[in-house]
Amino acid sequence: MWIYLNSKFVKDEDAVISVFDHGFLYGDGVYETLRSYGPHIFMQDQHLSRLFRSAEAIGLTIPISMKSLADILQEAMIRNEVGTDQRDAYLRITVSRGAGDIGLDPALCSSPTVVVMAKPLVPPASHLYETGVKLIVASTKRNLPSALSPQIKSTNFLNNIQAKREAIVAGAFDSILLNWEQHLTECTISNVFLVLNGTLRTPALECGLLDGITRMIVIQLARELDIHTDEGRYTVDDLFKADECFLTNTSMEIMPVTSVDRRAVGDGKPGPLTLKLREQFPAMRGRYGNRLHTR
Repeated sequence: MWIYLNSKFVKDEDAVISVFDHGFLYGDGVYETLRSYGPHIFMQDQHLSRLFRSAEAIGLTIPISMKSLADILQEAMIRNEVGTDQRDAYLRITVSRGAGDIGLDPALCSSPTVVVMAKPLVPPASHLYETGVKLIVASTKRNLPSALSPQIKSTNFLNNIQAKREAIVAGAFDSILLNWEQHLTECTISNVFLVLNGTLRTPALECGLLDGITRMIVIQLARELDIHTDEGRYTVDDLFKADECFLTNTSMEIMPVTSVDRRAVGDGKPGPLTLKLREQFPAMRGRYGNRLHTR
């Protein structure tokens, strides 16, 4: 596997960073994950823009331009033989504060560490889209937005990891995190939607969640299909009353949810609106794929 590290591509066994890297010591960094559909990188510009916004929010200057990062993504796919008509790509960009003496002062680090990885995309098992997945409501609460903005896609993921640990113990696909006011926010790596009284609903960003890119596309798609949508504040009781529920993120697209805390959602099967959005999503995503240059 070829990995881009700082200024060059190296083999994975040579892709090493310092034990003094502040990404390792303190989780001081940002990242983005992307995917391709064949040679098309999905929403590349939006993902890269969010990466730069996250970096700016923590006072981290990415030492590579957005255009150069796009070129690096292309080369990473070519070198690793992914992003082809036969094999979709999973891509991750990580930028840490870099190596420096022990301490919290960002000035201790003279140069950020930049890593780009590309490997075959492994989507969720196909049967999960037919049966739906099981969730739990985590006892772990989402970080306060006033303490750490959820709009920063940070490498410090301990809040989400704690909630994921709860899901694993419970034998669930994932956990839903509540905020400080007991409102729904998101799952550990995805946004959540529910259908209640004929309206497609999803927690508002003010509840403390990441502005997911697939979330945005689904909202736009629903509106184009004349499906009434609402971004608001919802509780676990709303979720228990919902007729349908699903998750969204870049790699799994739209994943039906059929159980929360061992209670069936609706009739315990993927609902008609969920299925309709899943059916229409491929046409929508076709507008947003970024074509690679001719190889």
